Amino acid sequence: MEQKTFMTVDEVAAELNVSKSYAYKVVRELNEEMRQLGYLTVTGRVNTNYFRKKLCYSES
Repeated sequence: MEQKTFMTVDEVAAELNVSKSYAYKVVRELNEEMRQLGYLTVTGRVNTNYFRKKLCYSES
């Protein structure tokens, strides 16, 4: 299966089983952390690897 570089808000909401508005909050927070680390971010999307690292799990 192809690994996507970025996850959309809809994908984050589905992954976490939360509302879309809460998923936007998560994406904003993660992107802010990445900006402080010096990374370029994309509004409304989050880096998949960073998302999985922060949630402390990976796909098997």
